[in-house]
Amino acid sequence: MKDYLEPFRDGIDLEAINRLRAERDGWFTRRGALPFKAAVERLPKFKSGLVDCSGDAITVGQREELSAAQHDDLLQSMKDLLPWRKGPFQLFGHTIDSEWQSHLKWDRISPHLPDLKGKVIADIGCNNAYYMFRMTAHDPRLVIGFDPMPRFCYAFQLVNRFARFDNLRYELLGAEHLHYFRRLFDVVFCMGVLYHNRNPIQILTGIWESMKPGGELILESQGIPGEGSYALFPEDRYAKMRNVWFFPTTDCLLNWTKKAGFKDVECFSIETTTTEEQRATEYAPWESLSDFLDPDDSSKTVEGYPAPIRICIKAKKQT
Repeated sequence: MKDYLEPFRDGIDLEAINRLRAERDGWFTRRGALPFKAAVERLPKFKSGLVDCSGDAITVGQREELSAAQHDDLLQSMKDLLPWRKGPFQLFGHTIDSEWQSHLKWDRISPHLPDLKGKVIADIGCNNAYYMFRMTAHDPRLVIGFDPMPRFCYAFQLVNRFARFDNLRYELLGAEHLHYFRRLFDVVFCMGVLYHNRNPIQILTGIWESMKPGGELILESQGIPGEGSYALFPEDRYAKMRNVWFFPTTDCLLNWTKKAGFKDVECFSIETTTTEEQRATEYAPWESLSDFLDPDDSSKTVEGYPAPIRICIKAKKQT
């Protein structure tokens, strides 16, 4: 089968990308990933008569399209892919109530989106591709999701097994690999990723390199409140997370983005995350936001650091 990146090979480093793909393909065959693979492959494969990505929930499938036994298999598969971090999804009448009510973030960024019609788009840290599915309502040419987690890739495959979007692609790669996709993207979404990386400037520079001149970035990150340009570097955990590094103030995040070469850098939203937006559910039944904050003072994490805010900015690569 022809590589979907073949039409773009003049600009990108397809050889390096293929070396990474070959390495990461082995991740799908690791013992821990096999139950996720089985969860998808036990299900039938067809294009459903109902696919609607324009509302809060990604809606795919009508109940009568599956037999009773197939509904049982679907429910088991949905459970096998726990936790569902992003959503909600509505699959053949079954609701996946995810940890994050991701439509709330989408509602915040939607008024600030560039025109996505016919565009080549990256979604870095795409998780189960909730936002990628939302983008399909805007008729993009191609959306590539980047996330190095097989569980999330299989969750995407489960949904797209019935939605059948051929302009959505998933790469088991991370933000640090964007520079191999040089000058490919018209729009890049980088949401909930930056603070998980040791070198945020390097990540932002790689994103800049991956974009076409005139391309636009939608960047969303956890940060901390405060005046001035500085970042919190936790000693150990932050909100019980170990895999985190820098939590910037808004001014700091703006300055990082400018340092990486972006122009017209603008903050358009600063929100405090609430338990309406992030909470434990049947499909994400472990600890969530309420467990990460000081029970006596929600302005602090359990470690005593300032509680996170969500900062959204937009920026452009100069033409």
